[in-house]
Amino acid sequence: MLERFRPNEVAGSLDQVDLQKLQESGKKGIICDIDNTLLPWDQDIPEKRMVQWLEKASDRGIKVVLLSNALPRRARSLSKQLGIPARAQAVKPRRRGFKKALQILDLEPEEVAVVGDQLFTDIWGGNRMGMYTILVSPQDQKEFFSTKILRFLEMKIKKKLGLMA
Repeated sequence: MLERFRPNEVAGSLDQVDLQKLQESGKKGIICDIDNTLLPWDQDIPEKRMVQWLEKASDRGIKVVLLSNALPRRARSLSKQLGIPARAQAVKPRRRGFKKALQILDLEPEEVAVVGDQLFTDIWGGNRMGMYTILVSPQDQKEFFSTKILRFLEMKIKKKLGLMA
């Protein structure tokens, strides 16, 4: 039961995800979460190191799409800033948002990695679709109240899966 929440890989942050390794394993696209993965949920401009990582992905020919449960205004703003397509109100972990992201990327699930900071949305959703999943640490402790409650449950699952000391 808990295996549905197990990521294929864990990284400290988005910019620590090894693009060469992904490419060598046949990944041609990345579905990237926004809040607390690309940038803290209360900020509107990603750090330079995150932008550089996205540029490196593009230089390698890896397509990226942003997929978020956030409001459309936030996703549109980041999409415009970064020149990357984005889908908002994805209702992750439901499949619909991931399917839309796959259409945008024009790739098959096995060609795509999902990078996100939450087990219950990003990792579970990506696993349900048969994608390679990468869990990153949240960029900030500030979050919606409901997310804080889920973090408590996540911590218990992470311990049971051996993802935490």
